[in-house]
Amino acid sequence: MRAYYYDNLPGDQRLPHDYAPTRPVAPETLTALNVLSWHIPIDEGHKDAVNAVAKERGYKNRDTINVSKEGMGEVYEAKIKGFFEEHMHEDEEIRYILSGSGFFDVRETPSDAWIRVAVEPGDLLVLPAGIYHRFTLDEKNQIKALRLFQDEPKWVPHNRSNATDANVHRLGYLREIGVGA
Repeated sequence: MRAYYYDNLPGDQRLPHDYAPTRPVAPETLTALNVLSWHIPIDEGHKDAVNAVAKERGYKNRDTINVSKEGMGEVYEAKIKGFFEEHMHEDEEIRYILSGSGFFDVRETPSDAWIRVAVEPGDLLVLPAGIYHRFTLDEKNQIKALRLFQDEPKWVPHNRSNATDANVHRLGYLREIGVGA
C-alpha cells in the first residue's frame, strides 16, 4: 500500500494524481490519523489472517463488493461519482482488497490536505468513523473487496457539511487524534 499527497490538479479522478516528484506520506502520519493497514497476501492462509484481524477488532459481519461495470450494471457511473464525494461514516470502513485496485483519499487533519492511499490485492485498510474520505477506482476500472462490519452490514455516507462537522462521530474522531474540541 502506497500513500502520498494528492496533487489537487483537475483531471480524471482515476489517474494517480501524484506530485512530481512524489510527496510520500509516512506510515506514522496515517497512524496519527487512526488509519490502520495490513498487507495480507492473497494465498492459502489469507482467510485465517483476515479472520484474526476481524476477531481482534470485533468485526462480526462481512460481504463482498465488486465495483466494476460488470458487477454494478447501470448504477456503475452514479456509484463511482457518489463514492468520490467527500464524506464520513458513523462506523469504521474496512476493506480487504481481493482483486483489482483503486484509491482511498483521506483528509489530513488539521491541514485538510488530501492523502491518497493506493490499494491492491492483499491490502486491508481501516478508516476510522468520522474521518473525511472518498474512494475511486484507478484506470483499470475494477476492484473486488471484502467489506467487514462490526454490526449489521451498512454503508451510510454523510457528505461533508456543517452538519457533519458537528456530528458526534466526527467530533469524537477529532478528539481521538488530538485536534479540536
